[in-house]
Amino acid sequence: MHIDIPETKARRYRVRKTLADRVREALLAMAGPEANLLTHEETPWASITFAGTRHELTLDFDGIAACKVGERFITALPDHEFTIPNMLVADATVSEVDSSYTPEPRMVVTATLLLLEEA
Repeated sequence: MHIDIPETKARRYRVRKTLADRVREALLAMAGPEANLLTHEETPWASITFAGTRHELTLDFDGIAACKVGERFITALPDHEFTIPNMLVADATVSEVDSSYTPEPRMVVTATLLLLEEA
């Protein structure tokens, strides 16, 4: 017995990026290839008039050159213009910096971003 199965085009599904994915990509693009993501936490945020999310990301900069990049990242973050679709980055701050110099220079930077939904 032979059964003919009609040929159909296979549907290609595109993986949709979440807001957290977009925030990670934007921050890592700003920080550069010297930065390594250690953690990313996302929490809902709302006030009487606005809704959004707060993102806390911890980045690791290992080595002398990477630490210099980390210092530039710390300086540039508060004024950086992020482009994340349908979201407004209302606040971008460095909330913690931990530096060590032995055995090799290392800087761990915690950045906090508050994103609001655009109306």
